[in-house]
Amino acid sequence: MAIDRFLGKIKKTDPKKFWNRLSSFSLNRFFGNLSHEVGIDLGTANTLVYVRGKGIVIREPSSVARKKKTKELLAIGSAAKKMEGRTPKTIESVRPLKDGVIADFDATVAMLDYYIKKVHESGTVIPKIPRPRLIIGIPSGVTEVERRAVADAAVNAGARRADLVEEPMAAAIGALLPVEDPEGVFIVDIGGGTSEIAVISLGGVVLGRSVRIAGDEMNEAIVSYVRLKYSLLVGEPTAEQVKISIGSAYPLPKEKFHIVRGRDLETGLPKTVKLTSVEIREALSPILREISKCIIETIEEVPPELIGDITDRGIVLAGGGALLAGIDKAISEATHMPVVIAEDPLTCVVRGCGILLENDSLLNKIKLTG
Repeated sequence: MAIDRFLGKIKKTDPKKFWNRLSSFSLNRFFGNLSHEVGIDLGTANTLVYVRGKGIVIREPSSVARKKKTKELLAIGSAAKKMEGRTPKTIESVRPLKDGVIADFDATVAMLDYYIKKVHESGTVIPKIPRPRLIIGIPSGVTEVERRAVADAAVNAGARRADLVEEPMAAAIGALLPVEDPEGVFIVDIGGGTSEIAVISLGGVVLGRSVRIAGDEMNEAIVSYVRLKYSLLVGEPTAEQVKISIGSAYPLPKEKFHIVRGRDLETGLPKTVKLTSVEIREALSPILREISKCIIETIEEVPPELIGDITDRGIVLAGGGALLAGIDKAISEATHMPVVIAEDPLTCVVRGCGILLENDSLLNKIKLTG
């Protein structure tokens, strides 16, 4: 039996290591039967949670509302997102992650703890014990300290084990790309805080680049554009609504418009402005040029043996940024390469984590260690 072989091997080690490993093995088997296995896309803008056997069960904004002095939690997710820019002085609405990494450790722990308990309490006659194994997607360019912060936050939130995988790899797996084949795969994951660019072959990242230019910078570009052109001050939530509603990277067949309200910087009074998709495209163009530039720089470093594979398959776009209208055409025009958008690009990373929950051999090959 497997357990007999396991015990036979570790009995040869010193007694202290033997009992520590036996204890760990027993606890993992015990909690593995009584708790869910969970994959999490811990994003700057949104957090998605995948439960093995159930699929994606949570899609919520990465936002936490709490009292400033006592740090008492008031809301998490969508409810907290609605409070942004509307809270009194005694309440703060914070985003636990910035540029893909933890900016507020306590808020991150609280958010993870909330979602872990939520998935273990719902949909079962007898609630499971919230001690899950987690697989979490993180940006490829994070430091060792930032990586450790994510693992510690997961453990503090109740995880019995947390495996970390790079977001571009998880996105490629979630997009059902052949990451273990010798052919090259080019994936670009445009999220809220970072854009992840990677060339993958034989189950590893051949070339990787993580740039902190993504959805948040697009929102800031819209805020700046409206302030400079119309002397109108709007918040980032409004800018995000505009981006989703009429944002584009390439001329649309029929241009759109969106009405925004804010404060006139000259008079201090409320003011209404009609924004067009042409204007928003102009506002977003510097951000898109920067992303395209990083993609081109990565292409220039691709080994010759892989460039043919990438040209045949094309550049695959994932992440929420891939939903921007015409972004595939804009990047294709800049790179002179075919560009395709993955199916349901927003969920690619978390679906990749879900696939890894079922494939331990692939997980052991690609997970981050140390």
